[in-house]
Amino acid sequence: MTTYHDPVLLQECVDALRIVPDGIYVDVTFGGGGHSREILKRLGPKGRLIAFDQDEDAQKNAIADKRFTLVRHNYRYIRHFLRYFDALPVNGLLADLGISSYQIDEAEKGFSIRFNAPLDMRMNRKSDLTAAKVLNEYPESELLRLLSEFGEVRNARSLARKIAEIRKERKIEEIDDFKERISSCVDKQHESQYYAKVFQAIRIEVNDELNALKELLLRSSEVIGQQGRLVVMSYHSLEDRLVKNFISRGKFEGETEKDLFGNNIQVPFRALTKKPVEAGEAEISRNPRARSAKLRIAERI
Repeated sequence: MTTYHDPVLLQECVDALRIVPDGIYVDVTFGGGGHSREILKRLGPKGRLIAFDQDEDAQKNAIADKRFTLVRHNYRYIRHFLRYFDALPVNGLLADLGISSYQIDEAEKGFSIRFNAPLDMRMNRKSDLTAAKVLNEYPESELLRLLSEFGEVRNARSLARKIAEIRKERKIEEIDDFKERISSCVDKQHESQYYAKVFQAIRIEVNDELNALKELLLRSSEVIGQQGRLVVMSYHSLEDRLVKNFISRGKFEGETEKDLFGNNIQVPFRALTKKPVEAGEAEISRNPRARSAKLRIAERI
């Protein structure tokens, strides 16, 4: 079994699903299986749990339980697989977004600024796109886009220009070398935060995370039955904004659509959390990652 850190807001997430013993539930971010194990504790003999995780290491944590199925694919394909497993509609869907502590701590995956390793960052090792490929092959304009949009890097333009310059000398292949060669662009007072934003931007691009999340949210309204629950925990504003907008407006941008008579067109979910649920100080002291977690809960109308 591969060791993952304790899930953030574990009880709050599973409580939010309002589990019925013979229901069908989906954990789209299986990871170490912490949420899934808690869900299974509350399910009866006829209940079912379908979990998704594209990281091959998650397979090592698969749960030996006839009620449990692990799908080794990206959650963006949720509707296809739930139909295949005759698991529609579901009573609840749980998503714990972002990167796991385990993935950060595994140096060879190339997610962390703390270790030197090849610039990889793939959650699915079968994918062709790596962080090194993004840095070495993307046009400067595309680097600017992802650094601005996905990392919200303040000096994204000068950093994109710097990357375009340094890769002419030699390829960018390892983390420490990359950090050293862009050091002139780094805010020295907030060095760790700066690198974290840069790495976040590259990771989101490599794994197409925001588009995958949009597809998941759109599919959620098709796979969750009436009065079923949508429970999503995010760790940065880009994800949280998408979740919030989808729940409140049924779309990711713009105002709520109105019909010919000026009435709001019904959205698929009703928000059960006006403000996101956040971790308390006790949990944050045990698990610093919990500080940025925002949990939103909605019910299918």
